[in-house]
Amino acid sequence: MTFVTKLTLQSGDRAVLDRVVGEIADFVERKGAEMKGPHPSPPETLRVPQHKRTTGGETFGSWSYTVYTRTIEIVGHDEVARRVTDRDLPAGVHLGVEVEQIRPLGST
Repeated sequence: MTFVTKLTLQSGDRAVLDRVVGEIADFVERKGAEMKGPHPSPPETLRVPQHKRTTGGETFGSWSYTVYTRTIEIVGHDEVARRVTDRDLPAGVHLGVEVEQIRPLGST
């Protein structure tokens, strides 16, 4: 059975995110693992209303920020994927991990 580890990295700081993604890509390449990506997603701008009182009513202007997202898939090489997900990330960079098991064609 082959496992595909999908990494989703998000940050409000695009330069830091791109640096971290580049370091991961370099590490995976040095270890000889198969990698797909990084795939950028369109930036998402989020808006958060700011109320003047805790009971609601009047508001200040909305606070807005942009979130940048990159996805990487590591095919097989479970130890490489484990080492990538175990590393320390800079503050403000969020890592989501999904693992999918791929079965060869014809297997039940």
